[in-house]
Amino acid sequence: MRITGYRTLTTVQQWGRPVGDANGVFADGMVPVSIVIVDTDEGISGVGLGPHVEIERVFAAVEGEDPRAVTSLYDRMLRHTFKAGHAGPVFGTIGALDTALWDIKAKAAGQPLWRLLGGRDRRVPAYASGLDIALTDDELVAAYEIYAGYGLRAAKLKGGLDIERDRDRLCLVRDVLTEAAHGRRPGLMLDVNEAWTRKQAVRHVSELERTVDLIWIEEPVRRWDAEGHAAVTRGVRASVATGENLSGLEQCRPIIAAGAVDIVQTAAVWGVTHFLRVSTLAHAHDLPVSPVGNIPIGLLHAATSVPNHLTSELQDLDPPVGVSLDLQVEDGAFLLSDTPGLGIRVDDRAIRAAAHRFTGAAAEGPNVRPERAGQRLLPDLDGVARPARFPVAP
Repeated sequence: MRITGYRTLTTVQQWGRPVGDANGVFADGMVPVSIVIVDTDEGISGVGLGPHVEIERVFAAVEGEDPRAVTSLYDRMLRHTFKAGHAGPVFGTIGALDTALWDIKAKAAGQPLWRLLGGRDRRVPAYASGLDIALTDDELVAAYEIYAGYGLRAAKLKGGLDIERDRDRLCLVRDVLTEAAHGRRPGLMLDVNEAWTRKQAVRHVSELERTVDLIWIEEPVRRWDAEGHAAVTRGVRASVATGENLSGLEQCRPIIAAGAVDIVQTAAVWGVTHFLRVSTLAHAHDLPVSPVGNIPIGLLHAATSVPNHLTSELQDLDPPVGVSLDLQVEDGAFLLSDTPGLGIRVDDRAIRAAAHRFTGAAAEGPNVRPERAGQRLLPDLDGVARPARFPVAP
């Protein structure tokens, strides 16, 4: 079997409401989703979700190769990009191709990827994550009532702009999940997406912990700040979760070695091989891992095979336009299927028909870091730009 070519598509995730974080919001709820499809000479194709940046240069590393040699091809892609660097979107392109190769390998073996990787249990514990910073109180409650209906008993909220508002919103979701669980205490997490300084993080989380029992605080400071994450870990009771924006073991190793992380995260877009390697590194330090992303299908399969998986992020309950996933969500977990490969199917026609709904990359949104991020003295009074529907405390 040989790799013969690839094609790329871009579809959209239609949330039907504003989504975002402390850095910005997609007001129309339309989030672009990039897809890579890798073809072989035996008619088996694999699907990966991730960027197309520098894909011609990256694909040259695998063209004509046997796709079943996945981990060797992963390293080959890294070698082909080492001069210019393989961080950021380029690392995402490698991850998308890597995921597609794992899909091919499992399909060729006639097995679901979770089984091929040595997983025993197809059930992957999940937590709710609504990218909810722009929602009103009523909208927030309604959104998490839906998650609770699927048995989810843990939730991660977006925050970091107004600590009093964060506290109130956490309490609202806590009440929703507690009622759904007939009084059992739920799990709560807060993600501030690198919005704070070290001192702000310790001060704000300590304030929250007077009222709310937080499982973890996510990305409290800049992603590469090992010393800062370590200071936060020492200064608060909650665990510190980070790693989704770190690409490669060379970026994860300093954070772990510094004792700066309690929950090691990897982004779905970085691919299956990266997740497996980071999981091994984390396991060597007795740390749990937790995949992050709206469509973490490859990492869900991989999570079944690692001993230190904690929980995986569940964002939108519906897949992107033109994408179908052969999995279910029930009793607070993803349930993977027996379909060979990843169980992901792409409808090119549906994606092309929906192309007019997305006009391109927005000039603002959660992917653009605000000019004053980390330099806000009083969030409500220093002119911080807020999404139009974000409720500002009086």
